[in-house]
Amino acid sequence: MQSNKKEDIVEVVTPGSFYKKENSYYVVYDETELSGMEGTTTTFKINCKDNKFSLIRMGTTNAKMEFQKAKDDIVLYNTPYGPLELKIETKELNINVDDEGGDVVIKYNLTFTGQKPQKTILKINIKAQ
Repeated sequence: MQSNKKEDIVEVVTPGSFYKKENSYYVVYDETELSGMEGTTTTFKINCKDNKFSLIRMGTTNAKMEFQKAKDDIVLYNTPYGPLELKIETKELNINVDDEGGDVVIKYNLTFTGQKPQKTILKINIKAQ
């Protein structure tokens, strides 16, 4: 039996800033035209101690998405085309980051209002300069 399941894989490599402040690591980069969010700055806040990850976008697109294992988050995602309400159900969150960089893997269900949940995997690899 074959599965008709289609997987979309998107890989993006972008330069940005990586630094530590108090108990969290931060990654900050500017979105490009390729992402469709030109004029937006994206920040990852990685809290290794509390095993928490935040994705913050400010600019033409505004949102704050919180990922913590076994916790759900409702997000108002403001785009140039209007706001979207998203539900995030974090299934797995693995953080392995130190002063040299590292990896974050998040498995979550993403639901747009009135739609079926989409299983999503976000893999982030950080290389400190």
